[in-house]
Amino acid sequence: MPRIAVVDYGVGNLRSVERALMRAGAEVVITPDPAVVAAADGVVLPGVGAFAPAAALLIGSGLGEAVTAAAARGRPVLGVCLGFQLLFEESEEGQGGCGLGLLPGRIRRIEPVGLKVPHMGWNRLHLRRPATLVAGVEEGAWCYFVHSYAADAAPDDIVATVDYGGEITAICERGSVTGTQFHPEKSGGVGLRIYANLVAASAGVPVPAGRSPS
Repeated sequence: MPRIAVVDYGVGNLRSVERALMRAGAEVVITPDPAVVAAADGVVLPGVGAFAPAAALLIGSGLGEAVTAAAARGRPVLGVCLGFQLLFEESEEGQGGCGLGLLPGRIRRIEPVGLKVPHMGWNRLHLRRPATLVAGVEEGAWCYFVHSYAADAAPDDIVATVDYGGEITAICERGSVTGTQFHPEKSGGVGLRIYANLVAASAGVPVPAGRSPS
């Protein structure tokens, strides 16, 4: 059973993430301790709120450096919602700010044609390429979103998008660093599958880089 660290830097829906990871078969520790994060078999970086203050808390606490160190050792790292955005280099939200730079790209405000911001509710994934995180996830799977900003990511890193008045990045994967703009812990069986793939990768169990056949 791999030990997954859920990073507690003061902003995040920690308990629901913990419950979902436990259901997926992980030993879970919610922690503000950088040493615990750096030593874990896998890391989940959750987050809700605004980019700049969250980035300041993450980096100022030493937790950002611990997440970066875990990624450098090839440990699976999953960012969720704001936690996903913090994996990127910078954001234009509010006063802006720098993220961890584990994924190249910038966070920009979404501008859906004819639709409201924030993007809130269920939307269907369009899978662009196979990846470990989406093994067993079907094309058109429904996931739950709440956000006003999204990643302008490197094309090769994008695993899935959604259509919300235009294309929005939903999942990225670069090596062991992954992220979802939606909340897997609020996305039913699809989200549980994504967490199970993270747990398997953290345990060193081979996960097929792809989706289940339709």
